[in-house]
Amino acid sequence: MPLYILLAIAALFIFSGLKTVQQGNVAVVTIFGKYRRVLRPGLNLLIPFVETIFKRISTQNRSVELEFQAVTIDQANVYFKSMLLFSVQDDAEDSIKKVAFKFIDEKSLMQALIRTIEGNIRAFVATKKQAEVLSLRNEIIDHVKEQIDNVIEEWGYHLHDLQINDITFDEAIMRSMSQVVASSNLKAAAENEGQALLITKTKAAEADGNAIKIAAQAEREAAQLRGQGVALFREEVAKGMQNAAREMQQANLDTSMIMFSMWTEAIKNFAEYGKGNVLFLDGSPDGMQKVMKQMMGMDTLLDTSKKTSGQNE
Repeated sequence: MPLYILLAIAALFIFSGLKTVQQGNVAVVTIFGKYRRVLRPGLNLLIPFVETIFKRISTQNRSVELEFQAVTIDQANVYFKSMLLFSVQDDAEDSIKKVAFKFIDEKSLMQALIRTIEGNIRAFVATKKQAEVLSLRNEIIDHVKEQIDNVIEEWGYHLHDLQINDITFDEAIMRSMSQVVASSNLKAAAENEGQALLITKTKAAEADGNAIKIAAQAEREAAQLRGQGVALFREEVAKGMQNAAREMQQANLDTSMIMFSMWTEAIKNFAEYGKGNVLFLDGSPDGMQKVMKQMMGMDTLLDTSKKTSGQNE
């Protein structure tokens, strides 16, 4: 046989044994159905017609969505929607052998994985009441991870994450829960409104009390000032009357003229500033004489008071 034919057959034999493995994958090689070795990403050489690739396995992360139902201890139906993230445990030979040979195909693996997770969640929820489930989302996830990690590690896989995206109940239960929440909100709103009203009334009462206190204090000070003004006015009137009387005595005039002048000025002021009030004055000669005597008596009393004050000084 010519040499070039032999070379061509040898080249064909070699090229038929070249196999490429994509990045993020490994290939399991068998010889006559028995495990032989693992091919890594890149170009690999197999023994033609002897070694064959049994399965290509992805080492990348994989995700799957789950939808299932569970029943609580008080017989309420709970509906879950979740997402599972997992991958091959690692690319070590032992892990790859588990992944390649534990299950007959991919469908069997996914069925076992999904049913195992659902069973763990159902077992956990069956011990809880319906009112507790919504608040136990993280506890459910932690429980499943703890229970399932050892199981799927035996299959050559690792659970990275389990997210429970939605938890719902039957429509009747959802309505009753909404009513409970609405009632609680109304109760809280009423309590807050009552507290606000109490605070408002308390502050208003305090403000009214302070206003009354300030007004009373101002009235007190005003009354005190009015009293001081009236006293000062009376004192100045008395001084003026005494001085006028003294000057008239020195001029040998009748001091009763002062009284008469004051009387007429008083009548004038009554008429000018009376604002419509009716005053009854005795204008008869006897009445005038009586008034003059009273005023002269007051003048005498003031003069006596002044002399007494001078002696005391």
